Amino acid sequence: MQTQLASWAQDTELGNEADAILRRCVHCGFCSATCPTYQILGDELDSPRGRIYLIKQMLEGAEPTAATQKHLDRCLTCRNCETTCPSGVQYGHLVDIGRQVVDERVSRPLGQQLRRFMLRKGLNSSWFAPAMRLGQLLRGVLPPAIRRKVPARRSVGALPDASRHARQVLLLAGCVQPAMMPTIDAATIRVLDAIGIGARVASSGGCCGAINFHLDALDDALAQMRANVDAWWPLVERGEIEAIVMNASGCGAMVKEYAHHLRADPDYAERAARIVALVKDVAEIVAPQAAELKTRMRSSDARTAFHPPCTLQHWQGLRPLSEKLLLDLGFAPRPFDETHLCCGSAGAYSVLEPDLSLSLRDRKLARIEAVQPDLIVSSNMGCIGHLQSGTQVPVRHWIEVVDERLQGS
Repeated sequence: MQTQLASWAQDTELGNEADAILRRCVHCGFCSATCPTYQILGDELDSPRGRIYLIKQMLEGAEPTAATQKHLDRCLTCRNCETTCPSGVQYGHLVDIGRQVVDERVSRPLGQQLRRFMLRKGLNSSWFAPAMRLGQLLRGVLPPAIRRKVPARRSVGALPDASRHARQVLLLAGCVQPAMMPTIDAATIRVLDAIGIGARVASSGGCCGAINFHLDALDDALAQMRANVDAWWPLVERGEIEAIVMNASGCGAMVKEYAHHLRADPDYAERAARIVALVKDVAEIVAPQAAELKTRMRSSDARTAFHPPCTLQHWQGLRPLSEKLLLDLGFAPRPFDETHLCCGSAGAYSVLEPDLSLSLRDRKLARIEAVQPDLIVSSNMGCIGHLQSGTQVPVRHWIEVVDERLQGS
């Protein structure tokens, strides 16, 4: 693709990065075939290729409009198009740049601004956990739209003493996951304990930054990234942990991009790169010992389907490893159609674009339920909650099921 950047974009870090990405695009349109929003809406401007053209026009001097903003907002940032693209176009980074340019030039309606502000502040607030507990207590009388966002509370159970192991890893504490689905962290700690690894929970730090990053608050997101680097660095520097373990693929995908987002920061670039090198999805930690772990698990004939989150399969490329791990653990997940497509959760997307989000959820569940599973497993809290809101089939993190089968044995 030929480009002629506007003078304001020439010789800038943002412009140079965008230009390099744009020039790799060959207009083939393969991305449209795997774009969830294009599948639903059938509008070229709601496909990766259409959005690439919108971003190219802006960078070449065209003034963005509210319509430009709408089409970029509708992107789930699932990066399915990157998996499909034969030219290696880094669409995810490009759409981040496009959104930044639009947000600097197009003022959102007051209602949108308030909704995004409340989401950012609410999900990053110390009040989120008590509010979630109250919502779980009142879940039965909540309106359906709110009830979908409040998962039923389950018992966490007893936790082992992590300090007894020589091998140590770090788990994040600043996510919404401990408040919404604390059983995922508890199960992770117990399963890692079973394979001789102690999992300590970060006592400081906070959200990985994804919420602010995707809701027009780049400076706040970068501040959260720096705060996490500062919080984790002493453990890294002293060599006290061998990995920073992620059991939410959305958080893992964001933290694995810290080096990219902080690459121009002289105080953090090197440390961020060291942090990224230590980040592992929990599947990467468990996989080497799956065969031994299986011998200690209670067997089950439950029909299982595995939903690979976009942040696992398209952002991190960990779908093959995760599926092999599940097979090694005895799950035998049933294949279903359109496993590559997004379920519509995508962080705050399900709140900001509810109609599209629910359409994608129902499409995904129709494909999954066609194979008649007794259980759906996944690797990301957002996908788990979103899918569970539309089905009676239990939806769990696979690590929870492994934990239960270990306890049952």
